[in-house]
Amino acid sequence: MSYPFDSVDQAKDVVQGWKTFDAAFKVGELTCAALESEVNEALGLQDQIDALEKQLTDLRNRRDTKAASIWEMVKRVRSTVKGLFGDNSSQYELVGGTRLSERKKPVKKTPTAPAAPTS
Repeated sequence: MSYPFDSVDQAKDVVQGWKTFDAAFKVGELTCAALESEVNEALGLQDQIDALEKQLTDLRNRRDTKAASIWEMVKRVRSTVKGLFGDNSSQYELVGGTRLSERKKPVKKTPTAPAAPTS
């Protein structure tokens, strides 16, 4: 469904203008009161959406804080296991660490020659 982003604001303006010249005027079966009722309902729905978005933001922030706390705990456990059993131990692997013998060997990168200037 397509509509202008400011359709509710435009409808509020229409209702105010409509009331100014003749609130009893009808457009077919449409009355000023009916349009105003629709506008008020849309504004109420937007208020509900805004409140839910604030709740969602709060929940996301709380989740992110909890995830950061959990990550700190995971790092502590892995670090302790690595310190006690070694970084090539089965215990370190069991807590999610990559054993030293299974890590990729670093590869030296050759420097790239600068591009030749074009004239």
